[in-house]
Amino acid sequence: MESGFKFITYEETNATAIISMNRPEMYNALNAEAKMEVVQAIREANKTQSIRSIVLTGKGKAFCTGQDLNDRSVQAINGGVDLGNTLQTEWNPLVNSIRDSKKIVIAAVNGVCAGAGISVAIACDLIISKPNTKFVGAFSKLGLAPDAGSTYTFVRALGYQKTMEFFLMGNPLMAEDMHMAGLINALDEAVLKRALEYAITINKLSPLATETVKKNLKSAMDSSYNESMDREMYAQRFLGRSADYKEGLSAFLEKREPQFTGN
Repeated sequence: MESGFKFITYEETNATAIISMNRPEMYNALNAEAKMEVVQAIREANKTQSIRSIVLTGKGKAFCTGQDLNDRSVQAINGGVDLGNTLQTEWNPLVNSIRDSKKIVIAAVNGVCAGAGISVAIACDLIISKPNTKFVGAFSKLGLAPDAGSTYTFVRALGYQKTMEFFLMGNPLMAEDMHMAGLINALDEAVLKRALEYAITINKLSPLATETVKKNLKSAMDSSYNESMDREMYAQRFLGRSADYKEGLSAFLEKREPQFTGN
């Protein structure tokens, strides 16, 4: 794995890649280069056969506070700026690299999460947060609307009115609120340790199965009941012919831990 990153750190522990946004002096607000480094790291982790899961976190007091407003690409020079282009070329590719990752991505939310940083966290497959962490939808105070997929996710979890209140009034949601709404899996002071415990469990599973579960759940959010059932049928037909299923069944019958290979 290339180590020449400037704005993130990357390390591998056992079968897990840990990607840390590393701009603590900016509360991990991301400029264009930082976003692309996260995308690159996620893609490289997906190419590495020995990696079974990814943990995404931040250095310092924040997870991610969204856009670095000092970045020239978002400066309103001569009366305006094409923020749609910033979304199209920077934020959306970052969020989609998480959503499209074949490996499960676990967010270890170590501190405040704001703006498009919320979209980054919510795009992850599993989310662990420190208690009392603030999630701030700060768009309205900048004269902007929420973006990078956050409207889609929040309105489904919180409903129309609560989502409207969150994004218009600017009052933060606490991690406890997010947990009650089903947007966060667990609260823990030792957030990275807890995320790695999740990763250990995932790393023992069949890579083919975890990838398929992720695909099916993402698809189910956009599908009808019957479409979801059809996708489940095709998935089980595929998995039932895999070596991992044969190994999983043998291990169950032999009362031992399975040794999955992703085949």
